[in-house]
Amino acid sequence: MDVDDEKLKIPPIELLRKELEREEAKHGFRKALLRTVGILTVIAAVTVLIATRLLILVQINGVSMAPTLQEGDIIFLHQTKEVEVGDIIGFYYGGRVLLKRVIAGSGDEIEIDKEGNVYVNGEKREEPYLTKKSLGKCELDFPYQVPEGMLFVLGDNRTVSMDSRIKAIGCVEKEQIVGKVVFRAWPLARMGIMR
Repeated sequence: MDVDDEKLKIPPIELLRKELEREEAKHGFRKALLRTVGILTVIAAVTVLIATRLLILVQINGVSMAPTLQEGDIIFLHQTKEVEVGDIIGFYYGGRVLLKRVIAGSGDEIEIDKEGNVYVNGEKREEPYLTKKSLGKCELDFPYQVPEGMLFVLGDNRTVSMDSRIKAIGCVEKEQIVGKVVFRAWPLARMGIMR
């Protein structure tokens, strides 16, 4: 064997540069891919945390809150016990979550006339979200005082809604509250923040 045959052939410098660029590109792609996967994992974890701890996704089944909430709408409830008059809340009743609007708080005096006008502490309540006023099914004697620590709730579709006017449901205790409606996700045409 010839000594020259045993010598290693050194590739030209240009070929070495191209090989180095290829390796760097491979490493850069892996690094970018790992970074992207990491970011997506964090986003997914935060989304799951928000969805399970702060927000509850609910699909509307029924027409007791029409026209505000329609059958099939998908809404988000913000999990909170801090609600105000006018908020639409979700609360537990009979193993289900019902959605109704808070009309009055503890100690308030309620009166509903035959035409469906609602009076809270003697003042007529403006209700622009209603398309039709109605006394509906009502088992209460008026004036009615909301018990301490309770909320008086009504559905926006007063002719069919089962709410605080029915003694079986009555006023809502703070412990029953799941949260308040904050966002409509579906249908897309009506998507947006709800107040």
